[in-house]
Amino acid sequence: MSSITYLEAIRLAQQRALKEDPRVFIYGQDIGAFGGAFKATKNLAKEFPGRVLDAPISEDAMVGLAIGAAIEGMRPIVEMQFADFSTCGFNQIVNQAATLHYRTGTPCPIVVRLPSGGTPGSGPFHSQSMEAIYAHYPGLVVMTPATVEDAYTMLLEAISIDDPVIFCEHKFLYYHLKAESLPSAPAEALPFGKARIARPGRDATIVAYSAMVHEALAAAEELVQDGYDIEVVDLRTVRPIDTDTILASVARTGRLLVVGEAWPWGGVASEVIARVASEGFGLLDAPPQRLNAKETPVPYHPALWGTHRPTASSVANSLRQLLEL
Repeated sequence: MSSITYLEAIRLAQQRALKEDPRVFIYGQDIGAFGGAFKATKNLAKEFPGRVLDAPISEDAMVGLAIGAAIEGMRPIVEMQFADFSTCGFNQIVNQAATLHYRTGTPCPIVVRLPSGGTPGSGPFHSQSMEAIYAHYPGLVVMTPATVEDAYTMLLEAISIDDPVIFCEHKFLYYHLKAESLPSAPAEALPFGKARIARPGRDATIVAYSAMVHEALAAAEELVQDGYDIEVVDLRTVRPIDTDTILASVARTGRLLVVGEAWPWGGVASEVIARVASEGFGLLDAPPQRLNAKETPVPYHPALWGTHRPTASSVANSLRQLLEL
């Protein structure tokens, strides 16, 4: 391939897992011959007969079957058509999968793939960012890859670990993000739970994840014209959160802006700021700030959607205000 999209990286990771581990199978609605709503399983049913299985239209049943299979030693991947629909399987995820090892000592190695975040025209039922909801529950790992390389290596890691993983893959990145190659040895990549310095800087820190990493990087480039050097931290995983990398960055810059596409109330941004305020208050030269989506359901109209979520422009404006404090 001349270049590999974020979506292709997810497909290739699943292909590799199916090829290397006979315990892996994929379960979801229309993922067999149809290849899934976004074609993340395109041709995999043909290549791996009986291991890429169409599910009934019941997210509750899908996750329940996966938990049962995991108890019996399998490693299921569940594809939700949209992250929003995972709420129909919420009980199984948070009350069964998340608590299984705690209650019984039995591992629950399932991966629930959530096509997350907004795209123009998707509206309130197909655009939600659910990561903070699932991060609230002990026992779940919540991954939010922002790069093609992480989409590939982190999905393989998610399949290999013994904990239930909520894998939040951003739909807007599916086709908008490309890489020239994928790591041949995924085990050499950063492990889950470890953040990445996406851009070093000295004047302020932006902490972001998923698609917002790219808005943050664009904003940082814009502020170069103002003479500022902005550091960008890509969380990669929101449960657990790499507090050490965040604090080290704030120690270098003295200022913090946290950017997320989800709603602000009780979100990842709130958690990051709470940790910095309680564990690194003396590092701050100004009050930490956050920038999230507007606190309304996600609008349908592309123009409204473009103002509902943070963009490079709104991130840059928030940075300018922070740097004046």
